[in-house]
Amino acid sequence: MDNAQNKDLILREKLAIQRTILANQSTFLSFLRTSMYFLVAGLSMKSLLKIESALSIQLLFFGCSFILLTVGTINYFRQNKKIKESEIHIGNYQKEHLE
Repeated sequence: MDNAQNKDLILREKLAIQRTILANQSTFLSFLRTSMYFLVAGLSMKSLLKIESALSIQLLFFGCSFILLTVGTINYFRQNKKIKESEIHIGNYQKEHLE
């Protein structure tokens, strides 16, 4: 009975890791989507606005897009590293109870 409980705990931990991986990927894609929105807004500023400061607004949007993409990428890889470290811990726990 105790071995069955240990296998259930291992399965729950594996599923939790998978959910965390999917959440991390979803967060990265959200950063990417928002970055692309700012990029498209920047591209359309020059033709949309017929004012002198349109170029500076366009550059502001491009800068925001680049910053969002950079922050999202850094965040993704940091969280991915933490997830891999957690997965190693579960792997050691798994070896003890599956044998």
